[in-house]
Amino acid sequence: MPRYSVIVPVYNRPQEVAELLESLTRQTFADFEVILVEDGSTDTCEEVVARYAEKLALRYFRKPNSGPGPARNFGYQRALGEYLVVFDSDCVIPPRYFEVVEEFLSKNPLDAWGGPDQGHEDFTPIQRAVAHTMSSFLTTGGIRGGKQRIGSFQPRSFNMGISREVFQKTGGFRFDRFAEDIEFSIRMKNAGFRVALIADAFVFHRRRTNLKQFFTQVANFGKGRVQVGREHPGEVKLAHWFPVFFFLGLAVALMMPLFNLFLAKVLSLTYLLYLLAIGVQTLFVTRSLKVAMLSIPAAVVQLSGYCYGFLNEKLKPGG
Repeated sequence: MPRYSVIVPVYNRPQEVAELLESLTRQTFADFEVILVEDGSTDTCEEVVARYAEKLALRYFRKPNSGPGPARNFGYQRALGEYLVVFDSDCVIPPRYFEVVEEFLSKNPLDAWGGPDQGHEDFTPIQRAVAHTMSSFLTTGGIRGGKQRIGSFQPRSFNMGISREVFQKTGGFRFDRFAEDIEFSIRMKNAGFRVALIADAFVFHRRRTNLKQFFTQVANFGKGRVQVGREHPGEVKLAHWFPVFFFLGLAVALMMPLFNLFLAKVLSLTYLLYLLAIGVQTLFVTRSLKVAMLSIPAAVVQLSGYCYGFLNEKLKPGG
């Protein structure tokens, strides 16, 4: 029985899977199996799987499309490991990932954990900008959770590990898609399981390749947060309204010159300083001026997409 079972749902992304599997061949701790779940793809990973069949303890399943939540549960049900780990297909795993997790669990026994994501220097500038804004405390990254104390962190499905007991007692993911990981994390916490962030167990997350695709992705995040609130009253907090407040304030700033030119200048300066702070923070972290400049439109797309999805779902009956 392997120590870990890695479950990866995939939908029409064989090239991403090749990168992910290649990174898994380089792990310094190799007591794991990989379960690849082809979720109704037309562009399948069969050729990729064949290339890595002798390099990894790899099992490959194909099933009708049902969404990432049920696909992960499908993998959970077939896993042999003591711990069940899910990665997104667009992730690249650093060589010491499982070694880091092993070291942490030996000192801090957990039922479940999550880790951060970040961009890689080999990613395109826009991918690095998107990766940074998604994790920045200045944007919606600030409401994704990041505290290290036990019980306060909500793991995300791009980098999440659970014990077999957690799956047996919770049944795994309940939502098909859109915030399915948040909903699962809430139920883990409510069931009394010990959940924490392992800060050094990060993954490189390639995410979407252009701002249009990024808008769609974050709109789904906003939509999913409202759906989580319906399932778990009280889980939509003031912080989750930040993107809405951002655009309400922006609308006021654009209209203010009609009423008070001084206040219009103050509001405009506030927004400029905020966007400049995002760029400066990105420059400090990535050491790339191009990535820093791209982080500003990426942040605007991120906030606008989240706001759109959040309000669109919130204004529905029962929202």
